[in-house]
Amino acid sequence: MKALLITRKGWQALDKELKYLWKEYRPEITKKVQEAAAQGDRSENADYTYNKRLLRQIDSRVRYLVQRVENLTIVDYSPQQEGKIFFGAWIELENEAGDIVQYRIVGKDELDTKLGYITIDSPMARALIGKQVDDEVTVTTPSGSKEWYVNKIQYKAFKDE
Repeated sequence: MKALLITRKGWQALDKELKYLWKEYRPEITKKVQEAAAQGDRSENADYTYNKRLLRQIDSRVRYLVQRVENLTIVDYSPQQEGKIFFGAWIELENEAGDIVQYRIVGKDELDTKLGYITIDSPMARALIGKQVDDEVTVTTPSGSKEWYVNKIQYKAFKDE
């Protein structure tokens, strides 16, 4: 079985979501369901039906998060990583056309393309692991092979997250 990796910040975000759902949001929706049920006929009570469905969705997400949080392996930065690309690294790449992109290699639970987060399992990340500044990387994608040059590697964000 593959290790399920996550950065500490990513794990904290999942843990925060789990605690919010369990301690705040679920009790609020449970109260709404009880209030709607007290009004009588549940079969035609839209408020009851909607909140009951919402409660099932919350419970499903809570079950998923509990299982997920327990099975994830947190990968913290280590000084030995400096100078090479590993999990959690921020990377600045440039292609022959001069296009510059920035990515961070994370686990699938943290994937967010808007922030430049790519998963460790992506073709780009797999090609980058172990590379250093000034290395040339060939990335095979569904649209063909692309060449990139590693400009920067660091283990803190290039810009504030």
